[in-house]
Amino acid sequence: MALRKLRVYNGEDLDQSALKLRSAPAASTVRVSLGEVLPLLTDAVASSRTWLSDFADDEVEISSDLHEVLQAYRHFRRPGA
Repeated sequence: MALRKLRVYNGEDLDQSALKLRSAPAASTVRVSLGEVLPLLTDAVASSRTWLSDFADDEVEISSDLHEVLQAYRHFRRPGA
Protein backbone atom coordinates (compact mmCIF):
# COMPACT_ATOMS: atom_id res chain seq x y z
CA MET A 1 0.00 0.00 0.00
CA ALA A 2 1.47 3.34 -1.06
CA LEU A 3 1.69 6.07 1.52
CA ARG A 4 0.14 9.38 0.59
CA LYS A 5 2.07 12.50 1.36
CA LEU A 6 0.04 15.57 2.30
CA ARG A 7 1.47 19.04 1.93
CA VAL A 8 0.31 22.24 3.55
CA TYR A 9 0.11 25.15 1.12
CA ASN A 10 1.80 28.22 2.54
CA GLY A 11 1.56 30.45 -0.51
CA GLU A 12 5.21 30.34 -1.47
CA ASP A 13 5.30 27.87 -4.35
CA LEU A 14 2.86 29.00 -6.97
CA ASP A 15 2.88 27.27 -10.30
CA GLN A 16 2.31 29.30 -13.48
CA SER A 17 -1.43 28.56 -13.75
CA ALA A 18 -2.09 29.69 -10.20
CA LEU A 19 -0.10 32.83 -10.88
CA LYS A 20 -2.21 33.59 -13.97
CA LEU A 21 -5.43 33.10 -12.01
CA ARG A 22 -4.27 35.34 -9.21
CA SER A 23 -3.24 38.17 -11.55
CA ALA A 24 -6.31 38.02 -13.81
CA PRO A 25 -8.72 40.89 -13.13
CA ALA A 26 -12.08 39.79 -11.79
CA ALA A 27 -15.11 40.82 -13.81
CA SER A 28 -17.26 43.11 -11.70
CA THR A 29 -20.25 43.10 -14.03
CA VAL A 30 -21.92 40.66 -16.37
CA ARG A 31 -24.57 41.49 -18.98
CA VAL A 32 -27.54 39.12 -19.06
CA SER A 33 -31.04 39.42 -20.41
CA LEU A 34 -33.90 40.20 -18.09
CA GLY A 35 -35.60 37.05 -19.38
CA GLU A 36 -32.75 34.98 -18.00
CA VAL A 37 -32.73 36.64 -14.58
CA LEU A 38 -36.44 37.10 -13.80
CA PRO A 39 -37.47 33.44 -13.52
CA LEU A 40 -34.57 32.76 -11.16
CA LEU A 41 -35.28 35.79 -8.98
CA THR A 42 -39.00 35.04 -8.97
CA ASP A 43 -38.32 31.51 -7.74
CA ALA A 44 -35.83 32.76 -5.13
CA VAL A 45 -38.36 35.30 -3.77
CA ALA A 46 -41.19 32.74 -3.75
CA SER A 47 -38.91 30.29 -1.91
CA SER A 48 -37.75 32.96 0.57
CA ARG A 49 -34.08 32.31 -0.17
CA THR A 50 -31.92 33.96 2.46
CA TRP A 51 -29.11 34.80 0.02
CA LEU A 52 -31.35 37.47 -1.52
CA SER A 53 -30.67 39.70 1.48
CA ASP A 54 -26.96 39.63 0.59
CA PHE A 55 -27.77 41.57 -2.58
CA ALA A 56 -30.58 43.80 -1.29
CA ASP A 57 -28.42 46.95 -1.43
CA ASP A 58 -26.82 46.20 -4.79
CA GLU A 59 -27.73 48.54 -7.62
CA VAL A 60 -28.84 47.33 -11.03
CA GLU A 61 -28.91 49.27 -14.27
CA ILE A 62 -32.12 49.16 -16.29
CA SER A 63 -33.29 51.03 -19.37
CA SER A 64 -35.28 54.22 -18.87
CA ASP A 65 -38.35 52.79 -20.62
CA LEU A 66 -38.41 49.79 -18.28
CA HIS A 67 -38.05 52.17 -15.35
CA GLU A 68 -41.07 54.17 -16.56
CA VAL A 69 -43.15 51.00 -16.94
CA LEU A 70 -42.18 49.83 -13.46
CA GLN A 71 -43.04 53.22 -11.95
CA ALA A 72 -46.46 53.16 -13.61
CA TYR A 73 -47.01 49.59 -12.45
CA ARG A 74 -46.08 50.55 -8.88
CA HIS A 75 -48.53 53.46 -8.99
CA PHE A 76 -51.46 51.47 -10.32
CA ARG A 77 -51.04 48.39 -8.15
CA ARG A 78 -51.36 50.36 -4.91
CA PRO A 79 -54.37 49.38 -2.83
CA GLY A 80 -57.24 51.73 -3.55
CA ALA A 81 -55.79 52.99 -6.82
